[in-house]
Amino acid sequence: MTIPDSLEAAIQQAKTATLTALEGGCHRIQVELVFPEIALEAQNIARQFTELFLDYSSGLKVLFADTGAAALARRDWGDVPFLVNDLGSRFTPVETKVSESDQLFLVVCPSSVEVEAVEKLCNLAGDRPVILLIPQLESVATVGIGSTARQLRERFLSTLETAYYLKPFEGGVVYRTYPELWQVWTDAPAPVVGYTLIAEEPERPAGDRLERILMGSAESNPDVVPTPKKKGLLGNLGQMLKALSQ
Repeated sequence: MTIPDSLEAAIQQAKTATLTALEGGCHRIQVELVFPEIALEAQNIARQFTELFLDYSSGLKVLFADTGAAALARRDWGDVPFLVNDLGSRFTPVETKVSESDQLFLVVCPSSVEVEAVEKLCNLAGDRPVILLIPQLESVATVGIGSTARQLRERFLSTLETAYYLKPFEGGVVYRTYPELWQVWTDAPAPVVGYTLIAEEPERPAGDRLERILMGSAESNPDVVPTPKKKGLLGNLGQMLKALSQ
C-alpha cells in the first residue's frame, strides 16, 4: 500500500485492512485515523464501514459513544438492516446492549471515558469481532501514569490489533496496514513530490522512539535542505477537514 492522498483513499485502505485482519483471525480491531476534527466525519465513515458487513444483516450492531450520536445516525441513515445503539450509561449499562443474536460490533469513536465500557463489551463479545472505529483511546495508552494506566495497557489495550493507522505530523506520517509493519514516512526532498519511507517497526513508533527515527534520518542525509511543506496528504486532508467544519 501507499500513503493515501485523501480521506476517501484512507477510508478505502482502512476497509481493506479491516477485512484482512478479520480473515487473519483478529477479533479486537482498531481503525485509527488520528488527525484533528476527524470525529466530525465519524458518522459518514461508520456508514461506509457498515457496507462491509451487510451480510450480517441484523447480526451487525453499530454502537456510538453516546446516545445523541446514535440517535442522529438512526435519523440520518433511515431504514437499515442492522441495529444502531449507544454504548450505554450508568442507567443502561453495556450489558443491556449485547444480545445472543449479535454477530459483529462496530464501535464508533469511543474515548477514554468509555474505555471500561469498551473493555466490558469485548469481554461480553467473546470470539465475536469488535471493531473500534476512530477510537480516542490513545491518551490512556500513552499519557496515563501509574499502576492503573499500566494495568489497563497490559490487560486490555494490548489485546487490540491495529488494522489501520494513519497519523500525519509536521513533515511526515506514521502509517500501518495489517499485517504489515509500522512505517514512518517523511517528506521527500525537492524536487520529488511525495513521501519517503525511512523506517519500519514491529510496534508503533511514538514519543522518544519516533524522535530517534527522525533524528537518525536527518543525520544520514545531512545535505538535504528542508523544503516548504507540500500539498499531498497533510495539505489535502487539512483542506478537507476545514471544509467539514464550516
